[in-house]
Formats: sequence, structure tokens, C-alpha cells
Amino acid sequence: MQPQAIAISGKASGGGAVLRLAALAVLSMAVLLMQAVTALARPESLAPLADRVSPAVVNITTTTVVEGRTGPQGIVPEGSPFEDFFREFQDRNGNGGRPRRSSALGSGFVISEDGYIVTNNHVIEGADEIEIEFFPGKGQPQGLLPAKVIGTDPNTDIALLKVEAPGPLKFVKFGDSDTARVGDWVVAMGNPLGQGFSLSAGIVSARNRELSGSYDDYIQTDAAINRGNSGGPLFNMDGDVVGVNTAILSPNGGSIGIGFSMASNVVVKVVEQLKEYGETRRGWLGVKIQDVDGDLAEAIGLEKARGALVTDVPEGPAKEAGVLAGDVIVSFDGVDVQDTRALVRQVGNAEVGKTVRVVVYREGKTETLRVTLGRREDAERGSSRPSRDTMPDVSETELLGLTVGVLNDQMRAELNVGDDVQGLAILSVDEASEAWEKGLRAGDVITEAGQQKVTAISELEDRVAEAREAGRKSLLLLVRRAGEPRFVALNLEE
Repeated sequence: MQPQAIAISGKASGGGAVLRLAALAVLSMAVLLMQAVTALARPESLAPLADRVSPAVVNITTTTVVEGRTGPQGIVPEGSPFEDFFREFQDRNGNGGRPRRSSALGSGFVISEDGYIVTNNHVIEGADEIEIEFFPGKGQPQGLLPAKVIGTDPNTDIALLKVEAPGPLKFVKFGDSDTARVGDWVVAMGNPLGQGFSLSAGIVSARNRELSGSYDDYIQTDAAINRGNSGGPLFNMDGDVVGVNTAILSPNGGSIGIGFSMASNVVVKVVEQLKEYGETRRGWLGVKIQDVDGDLAEAIGLEKARGALVTDVPEGPAKEAGVLAGDVIVSFDGVDVQDTRALVRQVGNAEVGKTVRVVVYREGKTETLRVTLGRREDAERGSSRPSRDTMPDVSETELLGLTVGVLNDQMRAELNVGDDVQGLAILSVDEASEAWEKGLRAGDVITEAGQQKVTAISELEDRVAEAREAGRKSLLLLVRRAGEPRFVALNLEE
């Protein structure tokens, strides 16, 4: 009996049988094709990838000289009857007061054949000696090689090292972290818990995570990252570095599947500057900003919440170009500004000394200003804190859930407000009011209302009346606390 006949109904014959066989063949081909695609998308083994990239992954050992203890602290409590016994024991064994060497471990990876190595700043910070160990048996130098620090950036926790090797080193290249999607496979390599070279695999769990810094752009992954993995690479399936393993979220110090790697597109810019200058050179605009929420957008007259609201303009590039407190920066150097975080990154990535177009929304229309950027690092080294606000009259009033009064000498002394500050002091806040919910407190100073300066209670009352007559639902206040300004929009509807 022919095999084909088994697959056909007993009543099938002629053309019908041929059609059924053709359909079955097409279905079989589709199944095989799906299996092939699945096999391509998820390889059976990561060994080929590991073999290709592992020679560029390094262990980093740092040594720091620590001042020796002069007594048995940490062994017995001070004043304990055993204190003299343990001090005598330490002295007998040569430990009394001598400096000692402390070692720590981390990871890194080679990015050029001439020996440049990327790691975390916290891995090598404060180290007296740094030694590099390459993956064994992969054609790289064996033993420990001393490394020198080319430059560090604490803001992104990145450090660039250099070793002198007898020949060209195998290295890996950076990939485009912006193409990494949630769900993509990734591989972390390094020296977890001092156990030597190790690989772990997982997926991209989230993108654009922010931990604590202004320039943070972390890829979150569930690939196991532990102590000692810091500074090691996070690879995509093409073997390109898309992140530098930096931190974990853990209640016990071990991996629970929430790790963070600084995105490669951030690292590349930092490394280029460290290699060229030995330090970072970020652009500086010279403004204090806050996000625009729905209430602020309505109070300002923006059609939607976007951009970065300028709260203060100290001496610097922005002030020289005519940027004012109350402006909303909606575009920087040809790129739309979504929020403050985006603007900080855009400015930081811009070239120092470059003249850029900054589009601001001011009093119902946009205006384009040309700003020549300064250098943030210089500004931070020579920065001085802005002074605080002042107030004129001596009367008080209640409105919008606030009791406000004119600043006098006694108030200035109590609130530590400088003589150069003009405004109205908040004396108390109704805890049932929106003002309380939005964080206003006694001691704050209102310097502007409706984007106009206020130095008298009558001026604040006028701004409230004007906003209501214009049909606005909220009034924008510029408030200072301990010298720091921020905008708050309060609802005018009673």
C-alpha cells in the first residue's frame, strides 16, 4: 500500500486526493519553517557567544592601604575587662597600629586592542593599586597586569583604565542601547562574589530606569548580577556591549533578578571624553527647572504638559541669552524637550562652547534664543547658592488656603531671608487646602504670582483677580524655600 493512501480518506480519489496531499505538504512546510525561525530566535546554546566575547572580559583587583587600629576595637567593646588581653595579643602578633592592605574585586572589559578598559568608578575609587586579570586560556596575557586610571565620572559611575600589554588585546565594541527592547535576551559577564569568570543570561526587564543621578539611563535586567559583577559588560545576542553592570536591588545583598546596567549610549560619550581629556566636559545652560504638570500647563496657557519650566536663572549662559524665570523650554538645539530629565541629558551631551537655539514659551507665544553653553564642571566648582526672597508691607491676609504677610526685619531673621529677596512670607497653611497638598508650608516665600513679581499683598490679590477675570482655573506661584525656587499652580475655583 502506498504511504500517501494512508493519509487520505477511503472515499478520496483522483483530484481530491491530490489537493489534500498538497494541503498537508504546505502545512508540514509551515510547521518546519516555524520551528526553524524559533531555533534562530532562541539559540540552543550561548556557548558560541561566550567563546567570542569572554577574552575581552577582565577581573579587577584593587588594593588600598588602610591605617591600622591602635586597639582591639571591633573585637571587644571599649572598656571591656578583656580589652587589655586582646591589645596584648594584637601587639604580640604585630598588628598593633600598623597599616594593612585591603583588597576588593570587580569586573571590566577591554574596548581597544591597545589596552583601554571600562569599569565602574566605585570599583576603583580610592585604590592605591589596580591589577587586571584576563580570562584564562583565551589568547590574552596571563597573570596580573597593573592598570592606571585615565579618568573617572562619578555621575555615571564609569571609569576608564589602561594596561600595557605585550601585544594587541582582544576587545569588544559597544552596541546601540537605544535598540534594546524589553524582552530581548542579554548576557552578563564578570567576577561575581570573587568566584572567577562567570556568565549569566536573562532578558531586558525595563528601559530608561533612573536611580539617583541626573544622567542616569539604566537598563534593568533579570540576568544575575552580584557583588563583583560591578563594571562588567551586559551583552546583546550580537556580542555588543549594551550596558555596564552597576547596581542591584536586593534586600540581602544577593541577586533577586533586579539588576541595573548603565546604557551603552551614555557610557560611550563618557569614555570618549575621559580618553581625550581625562575628565568629563558636559554642557551647562545655567537654569533651575521643574517638570510641567497639567495644573502648571493650564496656569501658564500651554495646550499640554510638556517642556521644562524655568524656576530660576542665576548668572550664566541662559541669563546672558535672555532666558527668564517662568519661561518653559520646549526645544533645545532642534530637539523637542519632553521633561526636565530629557533636558538635563540633552544639555549635558551638548558640546561646551556650542551656540544652540533654545525655544521658550513665554506669555502665550514662543521665542527663540541663542545660548552659548558653558561647562557644568566649571560651574559646579565655582557655584554659589542663590540668596532668598524678601517682603515689604506689614499687613496679613488669607487667600487660597494661605495666610501671607509682608516680610519685616523680624521675619527675615526668623526665616533666614536675605535683604535682596522681595516677596510675601507664608505665615500658615490650611491643612485641608490644596496648597497644603502641594507642599506649601509656613516659612516659604512667594516671589511671583502669575509670572509677575509680588512685593505687596495688594499685588498678590490683583494677580488672583486678574487670573479669575481671564477665566483661568489656576494661578502660578513662584515659591522659594531655603533659597531653592519652584513653581506651584493653585486652583482658583471656589
